[in-house]
Amino acid sequence: MERFYIITNYAKDEDYRITTRIKECIESCGKTCILCQKDDYEKIRPETIPNQIDCALVVGGDGTFIQASRTLFGREIPMLGINMGTLGYLTEVEVQNVERAIEQLMTGNYAIENRMMLYGSGPNQMRDVALNDIVVTRSGLMKIIQINLYVNGEFLNSYKADGIIISTPTGSTAYNLSAGGPIVEPRASLIVVTPICSHGLNSRSIVFSGDDEIVIEIGAHRAGQCEEAAISFDGADVIPLHTGDRVRIKKAWETAKIVKLSKISFLETMREKMKGN
Repeated sequence: MERFYIITNYAKDEDYRITTRIKECIESCGKTCILCQKDDYEKIRPETIPNQIDCALVVGGDGTFIQASRTLFGREIPMLGINMGTLGYLTEVEVQNVERAIEQLMTGNYAIENRMMLYGSGPNQMRDVALNDIVVTRSGLMKIIQINLYVNGEFLNSYKADGIIISTPTGSTAYNLSAGGPIVEPRASLIVVTPICSHGLNSRSIVFSGDDEIVIEIGAHRAGQCEEAAISFDGADVIPLHTGDRVRIKKAWETAKIVKLSKISFLETMREKMKGN
């Protein structure tokens, strides 16, 4: 690895103390290091991302890492997370171990783990990707919505619920877990569908093949009124939906590439992160 790109969450590293420390450490090894540029909304400016990058270092929490994975989608850039958040499922390196982590990168002592992402498309040319999940929820009044679920073109079920979560294996420990969904080994190729507070007995999660196509349709309101809902990709970019709108969701054609430095298993990480929860 020769050229590094640092993506920093300003709220986590306001004085750039950690970012500067990482940059100096990389440059002391004779490598090139470039800091990302963001807009007024703290989003990475895609047009400023260099064409030739060997590795992106993400300084922040899991949220910063997820945002980076979406912005870098299609560039096949491996990402290493420096944890300045809380849980840190995706951001593996703790701040006190930064120098040791960079040394491992320089000596090639690492592995790259491919994580499945989701691609969603819908009305008004809506297209986006997600590393954790795509979530459809009610909007406006505090009332349930009707959601029709289709798999590979075949109708499966209708839910009267607060919403529905379509999760990757990586996202299975996020909102999906809070909603009662199963934990999935993150390297798997599966799609998990979990209703949110379903008003019925058919509220179990369903696990589908990563090759299946999921369609979520906003059903009609029982009073004949237009139903209002919203969709979000990894908790960001909330887009309104209405009765009759359909969203097609499938496995994205590229994966997120996560740099792994330790040999600690997913089970051990999960056990440690959930201790006391």
